[in-house]
Amino acid sequence: MKSYLAAAIQMTSKPDLHKNLIEAEELIELAVRQGAELVCLPENFAFLGKEDDKIAQAAEIAQKTAKFLKTMAQRFQINLLGGGYPVPVPEDSTKAYNTCVLVDPNGKELACYQKVHLFDVNVPDGNTYCESSTVMAGESLPGIYHSDTLGNLGLSICYDVRFPELYRHLSYKGANVLFIPAAFTAYTGKDHWQILLQARAIENTCYVIAPAQTGNHYERRYTHGHAMIIDPWGTIIADAGEKPGVAVAEINPERLLQVRQQMPSLQHRVFV
Repeated sequence: MKSYLAAAIQMTSKPDLHKNLIEAEELIELAVRQGAELVCLPENFAFLGKEDDKIAQAAEIAQKTAKFLKTMAQRFQINLLGGGYPVPVPEDSTKAYNTCVLVDPNGKELACYQKVHLFDVNVPDGNTYCESSTVMAGESLPGIYHSDTLGNLGLSICYDVRFPELYRHLSYKGANVLFIPAAFTAYTGKDHWQILLQARAIENTCYVIAPAQTGNHYERRYTHGHAMIIDPWGTIIADAGEKPGVAVAEINPERLLQVRQQMPSLQHRVFV
């Protein structure tokens, strides 16, 4: 593992695949100009609209998004995380997998994860979310992609952040960088987003890269923003704020080693 710059992209995706991919490309280029070698897109970066519309367009979204990720990774010679987009379930036309994919500079898929924890919640602001109505839950814990240059990378998506056992699994498997791409609701985000990300970083002594959605997407759908990169001590080292943009920070193996030596909690686990 070497020292490198990573970018957490922040978007305001809409129910328009074409426009979203244009915005994503612009932000990827912005991140690359700032020196990022690993660029991470948020959950729902390709489409954020009504659930019925998402399912109706899922095949097109999946096809064009997969091509987009490959093309962008090759064009800019970066490792690129597609933080979550719908991929149709072959045996059920009413549902899709919320799929996170990591692609290398050659356009090769390195890792793929289907979101296992689905957001079925009545939020106190009056909004009701039922992700399971159109999303098929994945059945497998995410794996680790071991990179000689980038570190050991663990995938997750949004609501997963509330389930620490998933990240303990990743750290047990050797992760030192955790991806948490999200479209966190504005109401819950103001109280929980930052503290949950910091907790996952601290308890696993890992870097956390958390690209995010922000602002108003359609009707009453608002997200919190604050795409972040957090170091293994829990320190926020980059924050995109509330507008579309990028948060760029260094992933430093010496800092990782320093924190793990100072706080060797992973070595003191009693229950696995």
